[in-house]
Amino acid sequence: MSASTTANPTSLSSLSALLPVLLPAAAVLAALVVGMIVVVAMGVTPDKAVMAFYRGAFGNAYAISASLNRAVALALVGVGFVIANRAGLTNVGGEGQIAIGGIVATAFCLMPGMADLPLGLAYLLPLLAASLAGGLWGGIAGVLRVKAGTNEVIATLLLSFIAVWLLYWCVQSENLLRQPMTSAATLPESLAIPEATQVPLLTGSYSSPVTLGLPILLGIAIIAAILLRRSLYGFALSAVGLNPVAAARAGVAVGFTIVSAMCLAGALGGLAGGLMLQGEQYSLKAGFSSGYGFDGLVVGLLARGSVTGVIAGALLFGFLRSGGISMEMAAGVPSALIDVLQGLIVLTIASAAYYLERRIAR
Repeated sequence: MSASTTANPTSLSSLSALLPVLLPAAAVLAALVVGMIVVVAMGVTPDKAVMAFYRGAFGNAYAISASLNRAVALALVGVGFVIANRAGLTNVGGEGQIAIGGIVATAFCLMPGMADLPLGLAYLLPLLAASLAGGLWGGIAGVLRVKAGTNEVIATLLLSFIAVWLLYWCVQSENLLRQPMTSAATLPESLAIPEATQVPLLTGSYSSPVTLGLPILLGIAIIAAILLRRSLYGFALSAVGLNPVAAARAGVAVGFTIVSAMCLAGALGGLAGGLMLQGEQYSLKAGFSSGYGFDGLVVGLLARGSVTGVIAGALLFGFLRSGGISMEMAAGVPSALIDVLQGLIVLTIASAAYYLERRIAR
């Protein structure tokens, strides 16, 4: 009796240490099993669906590169979510921040003389402008939280609606960013950005179009991890997240910390929008953000505060997106199935974590 009693806390402690690895793996496996069941129920043979998914996600250099580029955008939003969440804030405005970043990046790319700037400034300045615009957009929610007590979830969500409609307005109005109409068939989108303003490809070939966004993301992830774990600012974020009243009494500038955390989260979302525009799409369209902000939010939730977890989750969702598009085209499986699988992953992790943490607390 006593031996089992003394062994139990140790086993629970070991289980707690493995939770960040075991929960996502189990959730993904469970979601894939359910996905296969749904595919079979639709009358599609599993091997056909799996082969279509594989070709879309991993089938060739182009497919892998496209998946990696998607993962970069998701990871940037996810890292921003983790930074804000460390301060007890929930940034659900990634969609709007991506949209604002895309709008501003397009405007800068199409500015007269921008394409003639030397030393890479032609693409770096629009990326910087996109980041600053996203930071401003996220900072609005932070200021509202500090000055008016507005819940940042509501503020960032409503700001996202505003940003998406601003995007729609920009691509519909010739006075803003819409390309000149030459006929009734002219699409409501901006002009294509000049080649000099496009983010360079690491391989230099469109057959494998991984962009400079990948090393930029890795650099940001390393800086974010150091910032959160080994800096006074990271300590301030944690203090505000745990107890803002106690943090204020200890001398932490609570208001500044909240606003700056939301600015950083927004800036990373804006940078994601700039990279999507300048590295993949090359012109601004109404459906530009395409749900990346909400997927990035899910990636941030799954990471459970870990920057490494964000990278892993973004890779998973990036390849899921690519494979889902291919399944729809080649096997007739709706790509919405990927959204269902993502939801299942979130629900599985959340419910399992709640159950296990309650058990460990006993």
